[in-house]
Amino acid sequence: MMLITLICSLLLNTVSIDDTEVDTLSQEPSRIGAQLSVLPGTVISVDRYQRSWMRKHHNMAIDARLNYRALPKDSDYYAEDYHYPTLSVGMIYHLNHGVTMHKDPEEYPRITQLDHDVQMGNIISFYGAFSRPILRKKRWELDYTLMVGTGYSHRKYDKYNNIDNEMIGSRWLIFFGLETSLSYQLTKDFALQTGVTFYHHSNGTLSRPNKGCNVVAPHIGVSYRPYQETTTVDKVTHHPFKPYIYGNISPGIGLRTLFEDWVYTQFNVPHDDPQYLTSHFKTYVTYSLQADVMYRYARRWASGLGFDVFYGNYCKRAEEVNKVYGHEEKLSPWSLGLSVKHEVFYHRLSLAISAGYYLYRNMGHWATKQEKSYYERIGINYAIPHLGGIKIGAHIKAHLTKADLTELVISVPIVRDRRLLSSN
Repeated sequence: MMLITLICSLLLNTVSIDDTEVDTLSQEPSRIGAQLSVLPGTVISVDRYQRSWMRKHHNMAIDARLNYRALPKDSDYYAEDYHYPTLSVGMIYHLNHGVTMHKDPEEYPRITQLDHDVQMGNIISFYGAFSRPILRKKRWELDYTLMVGTGYSHRKYDKYNNIDNEMIGSRWLIFFGLETSLSYQLTKDFALQTGVTFYHHSNGTLSRPNKGCNVVAPHIGVSYRPYQETTTVDKVTHHPFKPYIYGNISPGIGLRTLFEDWVYTQFNVPHDDPQYLTSHFKTYVTYSLQADVMYRYARRWASGLGFDVFYGNYCKRAEEVNKVYGHEEKLSPWSLGLSVKHEVFYHRLSLAISAGYYLYRNMGHWATKQEKSYYERIGINYAIPHLGGIKIGAHIKAHLTKADLTELVISVPIVRDRRLLSSN
């Protein structure tokens, strides 16, 4: 109700930007703004299995964020190249009372049955965001936003009271979001904003279950933008950038739990076994190595090809579980893949994205059922000052959005002239 009142008040007191004279020379605009939005969303069922136990799908979220935008006078080359993007820190409170689950006893006769639908539970998420304008005029702005952060869930899976909740298996979660927005400037400083948001919560296979929660939600809100008129420019003067080719060697160490253990404790151990329907699983260490050739053709981004190596000694445990189902085969801890890679830079931060195809992988029966022949990686990197471009990052590897592992990655660039790393 407060949001509706604020919107109505702004509409009734709209000032035409085109007719309002602003003395930009005598008054320094603020670089700090804010935004408040509501998001009535729907949980997406990603496969037939999830559709079999989802009952209600609707939730509501409230998003509040604090924004920062560099001004043209700051001479920020990255900000200028991106046409003055908005950097944000925010918090979303997800009201999930309308998201319920219940497994049909006829379809899942072995699972302990509850006499009621279970709720997913509310989640609070904290995130950082990067919003880049696609089109910016005096009154209209079209942009997209990337959000990355962490979430805390009020409820999670447990075998006594929340047994049908396979989406959320741990209190602490990884949060990722994509958003596209269209804004209309109501006054010099305030705008009405609407669009569509997609966001995802999961634990990155650091625990089980880990179906994850995927939500699509329209959003509507208001934003305070004292910097809008100053950064509404038709022409951007790009400062010179010298493209270059470089190599990249990236060792990684990760953690994961096994889907095989989840299946075994759900459907194979006796009801009186302490492991029956447990939510406590062994965590396995994984290793990886990426060797890439990249071309940084603009200050903002680089693209290239890579050769990926993965090592997971958890294959011994996978062999044991597969034998229970009559699949006796020798598995290999090694996997090899080729991938297409892209990295987006903003000062010391960068977003690394890749899509790969396995040249070799032999992880057995359940891996074949759950995984694809291709994989994805996404991660956030930070270039450590005074270390010649060396970056540290947190990455997630997945198969068609289903997390495979979460890892810490160190990236070491190999370049003919190391001055290129700092001069651009």
